[in-house]
Amino acid sequence: MCHYCGCREIPLIKEFIAEHEAVTDAAGDALRALDSGDLARASALVADMTAVLLAHWKGEEDGLFAVMEQDPEYAPYIAALVEEHRELAAFLARADLADPAYVAELRRAVDELHHHIAKEEDGLFPASLTALTGDDWDLSIKAWRTAHPGGDLRPAG
Repeated sequence: MCHYCGCREIPLIKEFIAEHEAVTDAAGDALRALDSGDLARASALVADMTAVLLAHWKGEEDGLFAVMEQDPEYAPYIAALVEEHRELAAFLARADLADPAYVAELRRAVDELHHHIAKEEDGLFPASLTALTGDDWDLSIKAWRTAHPGGDLRPAG
């Protein structure tokens, strides 16, 4: 994960990264719960993970992605990220943690989620520093806030 460009100090990017961390923590905890046979805990964690992801994706897609995809250089990259969002959402919507085949797919999906997050944190987020104008950041922050009613951006620092 990139730490050299400074994008992690942008309050909106901090929020996106915090959500990434919450989701990957929940995913790891869910897999460990499944390994120990605690299906109820795993189900609750997958439900929590899904709720965070749905709000996260709405904030990203309606804000940062919407602004950046207007640039033809970024449009294909963002389209691929959105497609990955849709695929994971469809997969999570049919969650059946009692099915060993689904659990095996979940393990692969969690691994793919880590790769997806890396594409955002190591590619798109750093690019946003030079690609977005002040108005673009305002629109992106507004979209995040709309997706997170009552939430506040963390202050930088």
